[in-house]
Amino acid sequence: MKVLLVNDYGTPTGGAELIMLSLRQQLRKLGHDARLFASSARPLNKASKADYECLGTTSKFRTLLQSANPWAFHRFSQVLSKFNPDVVHVRIFLTQLSPTILPLLINIPTIYHVAWYRSICPLGTKRLSNGEMCQDSVGVTCYKNKCLPVHDWLPITFQMKLWKDWQHAFNLIVANSHFVKKQLAIQGVNATEVVWNGIPSRQMCPDLSPYPTVVFAGRLVREKGVNILIKAFCDVVRQISEAKLLIAGEGSEKNDLLALTSDLELQDSITFLGHLSREEMEHVFKGAWVQVVPSQWQEPFGLVAAEAMMRGKPVIASNLGGLTEIVHNHKTGFLFKHDDIQELTSLIIKILSNSNLARNMGKAGREFALANFSEECFAQKFLDFYQRIQFD
Repeated sequence: MKVLLVNDYGTPTGGAELIMLSLRQQLRKLGHDARLFASSARPLNKASKADYECLGTTSKFRTLLQSANPWAFHRFSQVLSKFNPDVVHVRIFLTQLSPTILPLLINIPTIYHVAWYRSICPLGTKRLSNGEMCQDSVGVTCYKNKCLPVHDWLPITFQMKLWKDWQHAFNLIVANSHFVKKQLAIQGVNATEVVWNGIPSRQMCPDLSPYPTVVFAGRLVREKGVNILIKAFCDVVRQISEAKLLIAGEGSEKNDLLALTSDLELQDSITFLGHLSREEMEHVFKGAWVQVVPSQWQEPFGLVAAEAMMRGKPVIASNLGGLTEIVHNHKTGFLFKHDDIQELTSLIIKILSNSNLARNMGKAGREFALANFSEECFAQKFLDFYQRIQFD
């Protein structure tokens, strides 16, 4: 079978990108001709691994290009004609490629695999500036709530209208969690299937570090809640002086988080590691006692939580979005009220005070991850969908 995978970026820099690259690899292992179409944009200046590219940008002109990208339309038309795929699998297309590619898919079996809220929210977060979940439809509300300045609101409104007009180009829409499926339905996007993300299978990590160690991985931005974690860790250190916190990631909030760490006099207990590759993270996090995912927004899935479980680590996560489907409370980790610092503190202390609890929860999490998040299972589910829509 010839499968054309489509994603805004072909660089191995984010969860959606890594998942598409992994899916291409799995499909090729099974004997299928899978290729990736992406834009030429380069987040973090990483090299692209796409088979085909069109013009993309991370400059100030990105808003215009993602609204209507004629270069994507032209190049995509060429690729479809030359490769002649049996199935097209679209992951992310609204931040570079634009809805202008959708008319080309009308007569081709096509799946849209939704990775986040971008198809129902210009910011992709469904989150208002006060932190609350937005329940409104795209339109004037995006400007009134100051989510978009007027110079971005106009082209993005046009983009979302194009997307709405051409939704029917997809034969099947698949959500990456039941929570995302529900949010799509509220906004009139009918996702009929749910497939959790696939991640690489890993060896069980060796035993716990001699120092009770907490880890975090993700972008250092407000919605990821790292400030909540640092404040909770201040009280953790008061009770467990040898505890350590490792923070992997980069982002706009980094300087503020460094300042908060200094203000709380936690420089000897907290280490900022910067951006780590998957391989580097596996090495650095192998002795962790627990991974914390303190998100302050409705995570569509929670990839870092799934990866932690795969390496055999318990997870403490906020009780928001797709994270509630991944972390089984009191079995593979704990869920806490997202803004309750005291509850987060007590849960971290509970695990760092009981190495057997950390091991047992980690083991249960790994068993769940192997059964539900493997790349092989992920690829097979989509192969089944490909075959289904070819004959619908």
